[in-house]
Amino acid sequence: MSALICGSYAYDTIMVFPDRFKNHILPEKVHMINVSFLVPGMRREFGGCAGNIAYNLKLLGGDPLPMATVGADFDPYAEWMDKCGISQKHITVVPEHYTGQAFITTDQDDNQITAFHPGAMGESHRNKVSDASGVKIGIVSPDGRDGMIQHAEQFVEAGIPFIFDPGQGMPMFGGDDLRRFVEQATYVTLNDYEAQLMSERTGWSHEELASHVDTLIITRGGEGSDIYTKHGKIQVPTAPIAGIKDPTGCGDAYRAGLLWGLMNDLDWETTGRIASLMGAIKIEQVGPQNHAPSRADIEARFKEAFGREM
Repeated sequence: MSALICGSYAYDTIMVFPDRFKNHILPEKVHMINVSFLVPGMRREFGGCAGNIAYNLKLLGGDPLPMATVGADFDPYAEWMDKCGISQKHITVVPEHYTGQAFITTDQDDNQITAFHPGAMGESHRNKVSDASGVKIGIVSPDGRDGMIQHAEQFVEAGIPFIFDPGQGMPMFGGDDLRRFVEQATYVTLNDYEAQLMSERTGWSHEELASHVDTLIITRGGEGSDIYTKHGKIQVPTAPIAGIKDPTGCGDAYRAGLLWGLMNDLDWETTGRIASLMGAIKIEQVGPQNHAPSRADIEARFKEAFGREM
């Protein structure tokens, strides 16, 4: 059984600012920001939420089915997918567009400023959930607005449980839209900033959000994550790391862990720790898809981090 991963594929141009944004942004001038950051370090990576989630789920031994729209410049990424053994069955090429492009600047505190050109992502509604077969679980991650709305509706129509992961797509939606997504979803996952924004836009507290779904997951960076279930809140610790190299894609790695746990009917204590571990493994490497532990490596590290088998 597969996980259908609806979301973006993108090329990430990642730049490293060897200072802190806060040293160059005057609080009293935030209404008229005009700043320039010198970034000596720059690289281009394979990214996009669907691409990153699929990559990490494959590392865990899962069978990801990414569903996305991409542009005429997708050939290098397609070759990478083939090398990784990830299906392209539901990747639709829209030749009149570029593949999505993210331009990410990261500072020494791991804060990020991102500019994103959606390109072919805006055509994501061309893909239909009903085109996929053998799907046990789905996820609606940041994508084109119409695609996200329609894919959530299609998961409901197909009777397939799914995770709603609005991420950086949240600004596209108002309170009514977000409430509808939550009511349709089986699970919702957010980081702490997104959770605050979700509460402000929907008017629902975290507990109220959790009451509308089977499970609400809120990640809190270095403080771990909170999982709200029908039986109460579970606090999941972070996995130890050797050092922070790059936070880009950590949230997607975490979500792959969630999908793996759900696909294998694991309890939330275990699922949350697998997700946490995948985020930790990712943050130790630069780029969203440059970490390559074997399944045995992941299992050994899980036991070392949490004192039990995965």
